[in-house]
Amino acid sequence: MTKIAWVFPGQGSQTVGMGRDVFEDSPPGRAVFEEADGALGESLSTLCFDGPAETLALTANTQPAILTASIALLRALEADGPLPVDVMAGHSLGEYSAHVAAGTLAFADAVRVVRQRGQFMQEAVPVGAGAMAAVLKAERDVVERVCAQVCAGGAVAEPVNYNSPGQIVIAGSAEGVRLASEALTAEKARVMTLPVSAPFHSSLMRPAEERLRPVLDAVTFADPRVPVYVNVDAAKVVSGAAARDALARQVSRAVRWDEAVVAMVAEGVGLFVEIGPGKVLSGLLKRIDKSATAVSVQTLADIPAARAALLAARG
Repeated sequence: MTKIAWVFPGQGSQTVGMGRDVFEDSPPGRAVFEEADGALGESLSTLCFDGPAETLALTANTQPAILTASIALLRALEADGPLPVDVMAGHSLGEYSAHVAAGTLAFADAVRVVRQRGQFMQEAVPVGAGAMAAVLKAERDVVERVCAQVCAGGAVAEPVNYNSPGQIVIAGSAEGVRLASEALTAEKARVMTLPVSAPFHSSLMRPAEERLRPVLDAVTFADPRVPVYVNVDAAKVVSGAAARDALARQVSRAVRWDEAVVAMVAEGVGLFVEIGPGKVLSGLLKRIDKSATAVSVQTLADIPAARAALLAARG
């Protein structure tokens, strides 16, 4: 029997217009957007549907927006009856979506938490003081060695997203990322500076982690109904307490996505259903393990094929 994973995207997958069809044509999906608007006391749905893009791209808006769009799609997917799933996971912010889907967190609580998470992460480092860059065509040990050398020299550069073989994101101080980028380019890697305003998942985010912990402590966490693979350990959690701790630690530590996918495949997962805007995780899966199948649910039009794939996988 093929095991099934539901996976949820993180920041960077947002687009103006996301979720509009779900809001207009799926009563369960509409209810999710309305609940998010009520939880935040503002029209997040209007921002998702109409933008402007630069406002949607602000971290404090992007995080609750992607979470809401993802869960609205999930509710629409489940509207015709429950569907099989064995494990869940999400990339960075997407880990919150996974926990909502698994019943660990109430949706309204998650929306409020990720709004604060985005604010804390943005405020942890002054704009312009940090940076991120994507490193392509470089081995993991090379990226780690170069970053260690930069840190030994007094700047900050750290691998923060292990996305797939040959795709690692680094983050740190603006100077540290510049030095690391130059050294990695000399090592024949391809390096692209990312258009973000903070060094997410680096040790420079420790102030954000410290601010987020009491927020998470004030929220009720249940034990997930299925195991959730967490970014920080690339391992599954089965208790609410472990889920809460992993979400706090995740803020200032690397996302080990490739390791989590490898672990899920080793457990027998053969079908990954990506639920939310974009197809980033489906693309990464092809580079991590070509034997696994990915199905993407970005719009209502994707739902019939996804339901059929899920039911066929369970046999």
